[in-house]
Amino acid sequence: MSIKYTPDHEWVKIEADGIVTVGITVHAQDALGDVVFVDLPEVGKAFAEKEVAGVVESVKAAADVYMPVDGEITEVNEGLRDDPSLANSDPLNAGWFFKVKLSNPPQLDGLMDGTAYDELVKNS
Repeated sequence: MSIKYTPDHEWVKIEADGIVTVGITVHAQDALGDVVFVDLPEVGKAFAEKEVAGVVESVKAAADVYMPVDGEITEVNEGLRDDPSLANSDPLNAGWFFKVKLSNPPQLDGLMDGTAYDELVKNS
């Protein structure tokens, strides 16, 4: 399993069978502060890359969660709806947002690896 990153601070964990899991990065949750609400997409809905797929709200601000690749939502993290603070306490595991069935797998090649993402964050 490898993880890729977007310039919009989403992480994408590549799973088996053309499925990826998407969440917000540690940097994103640090910038947002305490997450109090998440609006997750509808299962079965298809999105294009860079389309807004959800919203995360914190005590400081609201931010869009962008679709990192073209695909269809196969699952959402209901636990995150019940406890939005998971996006802060465990953003890379229990705080995942949704799973996507890829419709254009080569788009993953355009995402950043961990080193490139770390450079982006360091220079922002």
